[in-house]
Amino acid sequence: MEIDFLLIGHGLAGTALAYRLKQAGKKIRIIDEAGANTSSRIAAGLFNPVTGRKMVKTWKADYLFPLIKPFYRELERVTGSQFLTEKAIYRPFLTFEEQNEWMGHSADPGFEAYLEQIYSTSQSEFLKDPYGGVMLRNSGWLNINNLLDAMTTYFKEELILEKFDEGLLSQKDELWEYRDLRAKAIIYCNGTGAMNSKFFNFLPFAPVKGEILELKQEFTPDYVVNRGVFRVHLGDKVHRVGSTYTKHDLDIGATDAAKIEILGRLTDLVRLPVEEIVSHKTGIRPATRDRKPFLGKHPTEVGVYLFNGFGAKGVSLIPYFSEQMVTYLINDKAIDTEVDIARYFNYI
Repeated sequence: MEIDFLLIGHGLAGTALAYRLKQAGKKIRIIDEAGANTSSRIAAGLFNPVTGRKMVKTWKADYLFPLIKPFYRELERVTGSQFLTEKAIYRPFLTFEEQNEWMGHSADPGFEAYLEQIYSTSQSEFLKDPYGGVMLRNSGWLNINNLLDAMTTYFKEELILEKFDEGLLSQKDELWEYRDLRAKAIIYCNGTGAMNSKFFNFLPFAPVKGEILELKQEFTPDYVVNRGVFRVHLGDKVHRVGSTYTKHDLDIGATDAAKIEILGRLTDLVRLPVEEIVSHKTGIRPATRDRKPFLGKHPTEVGVYLFNGFGAKGVSLIPYFSEQMVTYLINDKAIDTEVDIARYFNYI
């Protein structure tokens, strides 16, 4: 069977890119091991326009955020499922100086699309926010598990549920053969799996382990609290809380150290005891050394591409960059130089 694109990986990146290619009329197949996508499936799914300890506007926010809700709403329509929750995010201030700085941001047109309100006093007796905080809009969270399950049904025969074996891949007559498939191009969207590919192992992946708790606790505000840890209410007093970031321990197992860290940060944020820990999950994020995604074509192999490296901000990054990747693949329109893997070709 001859196809246009063979995509490796059915996490959030592979799913989004496959959808856009299919909508463009291309014949695709996706290979992924059933029950894989560990990183996508345990991710918090937040899209947050103000990030980091210094609370700065996220990289390329003005390009990324206009596409987030329309793209995921479109996937909801075509699958008949619901997985996008639009929700304000409240970020407490840590100092009076930070409060003053954000009062200044309130007059900055560059922040207008993302600022709901700035508070100078605590917003709840249950929060440790004596300096108030900033309430953000154009934010929320994506239930990635529900999305991937819905898109599995959507793709039907286009999804091959098996572990990809690169040893079975061969090139013949400018096509890539894999079992009974003959593809014009192959695209690696398989997260950290691409690190082990003979085509892309030269790239500076910098995988990061993240651990997340789901726990029961009182206080269920109609917003996400995010400072030190994020706290997302899932219903029935269950909250998803996290996450840790470590480059050193990349074992997939959950650790007591991470649990202690998350609970300690939660104690610094919320004045209530944890009633029960419901689950403790881990995943390895496909991050990169410069914290920018990897998009583009292999420097020498014909028809071999990469769409990867989205790290912890995949929900925000993928709608925009999947659109960019498709225009590159189909119309040969240049990729943003900040994410094009050509930035590393001098190091081969």
